[in-house]
Amino acid sequence: MTDRLDTLGMWASTHQMPDQILAALEQSEGLRGLPERSAISNVLVLGMGPGGFAGDLLAVTAGPFMPVPIVVVKSYQPPSYVDEQTLVFALSASGNTPETIQAVNQAAAAGGRVVAVTGDGELSQMAARWDVPVVEVPPNLFPTRSTLSVLAVAPMVILELMGLFPGASEWVREGAAQLCRRRDIVEAPAKDLARVLGPTVPLVYGGGGLGSTAARHWKHMINISAKAPAFSAGVPDILHNEIAGWGQHGDLTRQVFSLVLLRHDHEHPDVMAGFDILLDLMDEVVGSTHEVRAGGEGPVAQVFDLMYQGSITALEMAAAVGLDPGPAPAIELVRKGLQ
Repeated sequence: MTDRLDTLGMWASTHQMPDQILAALEQSEGLRGLPERSAISNVLVLGMGPGGFAGDLLAVTAGPFMPVPIVVVKSYQPPSYVDEQTLVFALSASGNTPETIQAVNQAAAAGGRVVAVTGDGELSQMAARWDVPVVEVPPNLFPTRSTLSVLAVAPMVILELMGLFPGASEWVREGAAQLCRRRDIVEAPAKDLARVLGPTVPLVYGGGGLGSTAARHWKHMINISAKAPAFSAGVPDILHNEIAGWGQHGDLTRQVFSLVLLRHDHEHPDVMAGFDILLDLMDEVVGSTHEVRAGGEGPVAQVFDLMYQGSITALEMAAAVGLDPGPAPAIELVRKGLQ
């Protein structure tokens, strides 16, 4: 549609996610100067916003298959155990994220083996001084949430190059292929779902690490693109705490909340059973319930697919009320206040 308000080109950028994924894959496959597999005993990811989320995505996709642990830190300080056996991913689309800059400085001083995925900012200059490998974030990807494909894919491929995440590139290619398939059919169901979710506060629940991470992405995109509140959680964790909070006020919550369940093929059997229990308990406390199911082969493709559907739904929510999904004035105010 030509009448959508979209000053930063968020619709085009989101539709281009498969191409961005393949470009990041090709760029990362040629990276040189990486440490030997035998020299690494743990992996640390430093990032905020899209960079921090890319770390979460790496942890739930690569983590279960890796022989060494991954830790994601979204703050100013790295863990005290960082040393020369730590592979440190510093992820910052702008290259100027204060928390990441401070944390990677300390990690490098402790001997961490830094790899940067960054735009042309301070982090890029630091990486040049340290002579460490860099994957460049293209300058035409803006705002920073448009860079998630590069920030997420580059570490996956780098871990494969080092022998820590075998098969990553094939899974990434299948992810891009799935998004191409989804791109052709997503708009009508996303528009229908956005129409229902728009007047409500969505609760987005996913299963296991993959589903919970995708649910958090839905929340982020609804917050930042549709400028609307949303909340996310994961099964089984929600069944140990949050579920108890829906025991009262059904007359009120039915008017306010809608429930979105993100489902995928890699759920543990007990997670599947947990969703059935969740549906029974939530039936009387939300206005409507909607299931969104992942497609594609492998965990990378399925989590990418769920995330893509969330991004388009959030854009449709913005379009339905004439909002520009690109600018995020509240975040700009926060950044200025922290300068």
